[in-house]
Amino acid sequence: MSSIQLSNKEYRRYQRQIILPEIGEEGQQKLKGSRVLVIGVGGLGTPILQYLSAGGVGHIGIVDFDMVVESNLQRQILFGVNDLGKLKSIIAKKRLSVLNPDIEFEIYNLKLSTENALRIIENYDLVFDATDNFSTRYLINDACVILGKPWVYGAISTFEGQVSVFNYKDGPTFRCLYPEAPTEGSYRTASDSGLLGVLPGMIGCYQASEAIKILTGYGDPLSGKLLIVNIKTNIFRSFEIPVNGENRKIKSLRTNYEV
Repeated sequence: MSSIQLSNKEYRRYQRQIILPEIGEEGQQKLKGSRVLVIGVGGLGTPILQYLSAGGVGHIGIVDFDMVVESNLQRQILFGVNDLGKLKSIIAKKRLSVLNPDIEFEIYNLKLSTENALRIIENYDLVFDATDNFSTRYLINDACVILGKPWVYGAISTFEGQVSVFNYKDGPTFRCLYPEAPTEGSYRTASDSGLLGVLPGMIGCYQASEAIKILTGYGDPLSGKLLIVNIKTNIFRSFEIPVNGENRKIKSLRTNYEV
């Protein structure tokens, strides 16, 4: 029996999850006792944060240093026009606390870096990449390998998104999928190529679903697999990611992760 107990209010709130045999009371207690870190409060981060908060993850850390700008509003539906010019992390905590006042939020109004990544990530059970660049993803990966933390990856562009789980139970790491950073000009970011607003909502929800599987222990997380979703063609593809054991031997962070 878990030492973390649910209140009567929590039983009422989460009853639709608790009656699922795969979750049950024990699974809901695990969610309440979990500590999850979301890095980035953009198109992916906002649906991740909303569904983790609504679903009862007990402690959520939020890393973001950006302010809300008008072009965010097309896809980052946690924010509105009255939030323009304000820090995303602070607004997110305010809105999510209304959504579920029983959740503990910790905000980090900073950019993840080699100086702070290990210190921040070590306090959490699971990490989300909700960023939009390779530099931060390699940093997240290496810090999670060093600390033995699993992390959920998501990426989006135009009409297509990717989801995977890295560093989970001896599974592959991000460097197993992308051994080397892409060269300049070899890929286009979402800000260059465009993005349909509903896509990050779908991929962010997929990432949140993977987290609930990992935290409660039910189902088959996307460890060792890369799921690619194309909402234009309605085609879902899944590819195996081979494990390279050398990528699990990282002992220290690099001095520079700029791509």
